[in-house]
Amino acid sequence: MRRRLILTIATVAVLALMGAACSKSSTTTSGSPSAAGSAAGTPSPSFTTLKPGILQVASCLEFAPFETVKNGTPVGFDVELTEEIAKRLGVQVQWVKTDFDSSFTALAGDQFDMIAAAITATGEKGQERSQIIDFSHFYFNSRQSLAVNTSKTPDLTGAAQLKAGDVVGVQKGTTGKDWAEANLKPNGVQIKTYTLVTDAFRDLEAGAIAGVINDAPSSDAIVKDLADVKVVQYIDTNEKYAFAISKDNQKLRKAWDQTLDAVIKDGTWTKIFLKWFPGATPPPEYAGG
Repeated sequence: MRRRLILTIATVAVLALMGAACSKSSTTTSGSPSAAGSAAGTPSPSFTTLKPGILQVASCLEFAPFETVKNGTPVGFDVELTEEIAKRLGVQVQWVKTDFDSSFTALAGDQFDMIAAAITATGEKGQERSQIIDFSHFYFNSRQSLAVNTSKTPDLTGAAQLKAGDVVGVQKGTTGKDWAEANLKPNGVQIKTYTLVTDAFRDLEAGAIAGVINDAPSSDAIVKDLADVKVVQYIDTNEKYAFAISKDNQKLRKAWDQTLDAVIKDGTWTKIFLKWFPGATPPPEYAGG
């Protein structure tokens, strides 16, 4: 039988730049019910993880402002939210750097405990992903965007102006790629896929492609560091983000959802949101407090 190990609250997140090839472990650990209580003091359900005391969380870690690495340490909205929930659950986060597109099959194979990577859990892409993994409760609203190089194409202000032969960059396995293929490819626009969206923006800055279709919050953050690259159009796709958790670990999903709800209810979500999206208005469903 599996033993329950009561853990103390972790205070540090450990960056583990590991490949996706992690072997499945039979070692388990339980979260601390007392550490994970909601705002009303309700203890979270006990749960297990692949390593004692450790929550292995996969992410590409190159998708600002949600997850990126600064001075060797993971930072961002998703990073901070994940670590806050993990702290309340009494486990220590170990970040696992992975390719976004292949991370879902790796999670289904129990190579880590969960994914935190600005994952769209709604629409056709959400349904496709949910065939092999489970989603947490929603925690962020998003939409798509078009970014262009204003010094190369100063008159390009919307996707409808893209013409046959133009090349648009997208990240592999994303809803941005799906939108571009459904709405631009039929008009002769060429879709170029990238493993990392930051590489697409580098090509855009160099004038190698005409635009980038990407999640709007990420694009807004990336273009701040690029002189001539601007977001010129926001595309309403009504997307919602969620954490991805293995279908084999329903206890972890229930504990995570309960604690996420508490983080939203007590206003902590709003504090983290305003830190990473200063000046933005928190959506009412997450505002809490």
